[in-house]
Amino acid sequence: MSQNPINQLLRPNSVAVIGASNRPNRPGNAVMRNLLRAEFSGPIMPVNPKYQSVNGVLAYPSIAALPAVPDLAIICTRADRVPAVINELGAKGCRNAIVIAAGLHVAQADGTSLQRQMLDNARHWQMRILGPNSLGLIVPAIGLNASYAHIGALPGKIAFVSQSSSVCTTILDWAERRQIGFSHFIALGDAADVNYAELLDFLGQDGKTSAILLYVESIRQGRLFMSAARAASKNKPILVIKTGHTLESLETATEARRADIGADGVYDAAFRRAGMLRVGELRELFAAVETLAHGKPIKGERLAVLANGVGPSLMAVDTLISDGGRLEALSGETQAKLQALVPLGGHANNPVNLLGDASPELYQNALEILLDAPEVDNLLVLHSPSALVNGDTYAAKVIQTVKRRKGRIPNLLVAWMGENASLVARERFSKAGIASFRTPEGAVGAFMHMVQYRRNQKLLMETPESIPAGIPDDYLAARQLIEDARQKQLHYLDTHQAADLLAAYGIHTLATLTARDASEAASQADKLGYPVALKILSRDIPHKSDVGGVVLNLHSPDEVTSTAANMLVRARETYPDAKLEGFTLQNMARRAGAHELRIAVKNDPVFGPVILLGEGGTELDTERHSVVGLPPLNMALARYLVIQALAEGKLRDRQLQQPLDRQALAVLLTKINQIIIDNPAIVELDINPVLASGHELTVLDINVTLGDPETRNLVIRPYPKELEEPHTLASGREVLLRPIRPEDESTHREFDVQLTGLDRYNRYFAELPKLGHEQLARQTQIDYDREMAFIASAQKANGEWETLGVARVLTDPENIEGEFAVIVRGDIKGQGLGKRLLRKLLEYCRQRGLRYLTGETMPQNRGMAGLARAVGFTVKYQREEGVVTMRYDFLENE
Repeated sequence: MSQNPINQLLRPNSVAVIGASNRPNRPGNAVMRNLLRAEFSGPIMPVNPKYQSVNGVLAYPSIAALPAVPDLAIICTRADRVPAVINELGAKGCRNAIVIAAGLHVAQADGTSLQRQMLDNARHWQMRILGPNSLGLIVPAIGLNASYAHIGALPGKIAFVSQSSSVCTTILDWAERRQIGFSHFIALGDAADVNYAELLDFLGQDGKTSAILLYVESIRQGRLFMSAARAASKNKPILVIKTGHTLESLETATEARRADIGADGVYDAAFRRAGMLRVGELRELFAAVETLAHGKPIKGERLAVLANGVGPSLMAVDTLISDGGRLEALSGETQAKLQALVPLGGHANNPVNLLGDASPELYQNALEILLDAPEVDNLLVLHSPSALVNGDTYAAKVIQTVKRRKGRIPNLLVAWMGENASLVARERFSKAGIASFRTPEGAVGAFMHMVQYRRNQKLLMETPESIPAGIPDDYLAARQLIEDARQKQLHYLDTHQAADLLAAYGIHTLATLTARDASEAASQADKLGYPVALKILSRDIPHKSDVGGVVLNLHSPDEVTSTAANMLVRARETYPDAKLEGFTLQNMARRAGAHELRIAVKNDPVFGPVILLGEGGTELDTERHSVVGLPPLNMALARYLVIQALAEGKLRDRQLQQPLDRQALAVLLTKINQIIIDNPAIVELDINPVLASGHELTVLDINVTLGDPETRNLVIRPYPKELEEPHTLASGREVLLRPIRPEDESTHREFDVQLTGLDRYNRYFAELPKLGHEQLARQTQIDYDREMAFIASAQKANGEWETLGVARVLTDPENIEGEFAVIVRGDIKGQGLGKRLLRKLLEYCRQRGLRYLTGETMPQNRGMAGLARAVGFTVKYQREEGVVTMRYDFLENE
């Protein structure tokens, strides 16, 4: 696979400082000092015509005069000099730069900006830029401090990426005191070029990074971000803090237009969908860093607590329960051991209370019992200051107990309360690699972050059930309906116009008729039969209730006529410029005992179409009244959305005659999801209300907004149905070649089980055991933007489907090179399936513009090597590695 293009930016061998200075308090001076103090091993080349040397290092009068081409340039000049400096660096051959200056985005008199000029010049020279308005970059492992931060970073395995320089310096201060190190410390600044997606791709594959922390103000390219985040989060934890819970605060931070910012609730849904964990504030981020640096991945979600006082243990329990956590139930054997130790008045069950005068030895003995208990996966040890023995002594006993243990150790957190009395103890814990906190609430909050992260990861890997069979999906009819509407230049569809669209997906609507005036409304009511509901029809009236535009239970023609006339009068008075198109009429739905819901699709400027679920009749914003889901939704994600809405009170679980059918609602959400996927001309959709009565769901009102299908982009690429293709094997058996789906996990497991040992050895270069759920989920739940797996699926005699073969390609983020693999079940070989799968893979890669397709196989796998050679691959035996390489150049094979 090709290397990430920002490798050299993050791993330079030489550095130039443009605008290096001997004057204190200048960025060029601070950058030089930091580079020298960090003991960077490569050449450091200051550039400034005013000095012969900077900080004792020989200076150069110009970029052209540099004796070598720098891998990285740090530009410390004024903003107005930056575009010209980029040009000079590009001409010299430099391809990576950090821009310190701020304010480049401000428009000039001619309408352009320095930032635009900078980017144009950089693209001309194929140069990558970190910033502008960047604090810089720190990579402790290679002694690189290419920043003007007031303090350096210790080596470690956590990567930190932030748009805010002030947050960077705050984190550095805190981390130094806690002795927490970093693999990379990156200040994105305005992120005009290098962005979160590229950095996530790099850090997700970086062997020296075990966890990633992000501080986000805004994201510009939602789809790229989601692909990178989903890929990286499968390898390591990603924690994110995002500011801007209000549009006003985001506008202040980014000076972006309101329409480009995106809703905070949608960011929340995106982070969750990517398997990331969002924390709310810097204090929580500090706690997260602490657990990532010193904790380990949790197994269970229950917590045991050991304390020397009732108050702190109750604080811990209250926080745990209110945050949705659970206490560990100690076994009878563990309680009996503790009971023999705990003094009179103490507590031998969870939380274990040793009382305020507990000796360090008692703490140690109780701790050993809990560490030995097989039911304890997570343990919090609390300590309140005591006048009898200082807290440092207790800390030493805990550290000693943990260090001398062999074998299994539960995930351990400690909270030594107090300030001066506990300062030394907390420093001891940090040096010992034990996650340490000031308060019980802080420790439990950090633990619950780990729990929530575990839940997000499980959701990311959950196998979705198939949508129930027999559900209509006449997408061709739906597309024709929408195309007809666009031909008529209709931009909005009301209930009577959208009913057939919903019917194409098996969604039931009430019969709806329209009328141009009051007289025709009465005539239409007679056709429907009484009682009826009358609604005014106008695109220019956003809320019909503002003008009394919805009246229910009309029982006669006279009532309909008079109500319609009064409706028109009120509408004209309130909205004199509104175009009044007439009325819609419906039979009265049975609302008694039914749950009224609202489902909408809105177009977020960052993440594209999103699905909102809330109560009927509410203002369906993404913060207060609804939960948000990102399409494509499968049944597992739809069901989770329903559960989330109930848990957060966005849907009220009323004591109705027929309770809300969660399964039926999940199916409806997947149908709405499919409508959006199949019909890109739908920009927005609003169902308000849908009546839920048991398993019966009926749409009363729907509004559909149409637009340009070319401008709408789903943030996660949906299942590419257009790539399905029938194929006939040499035996005459019919198979379907199609992309793999998450729902294929069970058939993929059967396929894996049926592979021979030799097949597995040739595929995996080792005789691996049968694949478990996590490995199968990774193989079936793929990002179609970056990976493709075609399976050959065939029906068995009993009507069930089975997988006969798989061809897979994983492309690099730059879409230059892909790695492929093909495997066919042993009893199917010799029927041409492997060759057809490989050709289909080549057709797909050529269509997406890939340059190279590569693969490796074992020397004894002559069938695979021969197959690759037959379709145009260059096949070579690599004697040193002991493998056969296969490479396909699409330009050479055009």
